[in-house]
Amino acid sequence: MSKLETPEWIKEGYDSKADWEKAHGKETTGKKEGKKFRIKACPKCGSSEVSVVLVGEEGKKADTWECRKCGWKGRDIETKEVGEDEFLKATGEGENEHK
Repeated sequence: MSKLETPEWIKEGYDSKADWEKAHGKETTGKKEGKKFRIKACPKCGSSEVSVVLVGEEGKKADTWECRKCGWKGRDIETKEVGEDEFLKATGEGENEHK
């Protein structure tokens, strides 16, 4: 049975394995930086103030969207992937924290 060895990136004095891999020209492994969130956005004005329009029978798929900012209505909604800071800004939660 072999002994555990200290990883090379620690021996060479790097703060993380990603920094060591970057310095040696290797692709970084592991997760992406930060968590990604998906938000719906209006295809016309880009606002995240969109909502589902409920019509028809209960339990059926609701696929019509409406923008509260510009008044756009339709089915082709955009989905954006954003970081945590932009997600909090879009939902308005980040504003309450700093007051």
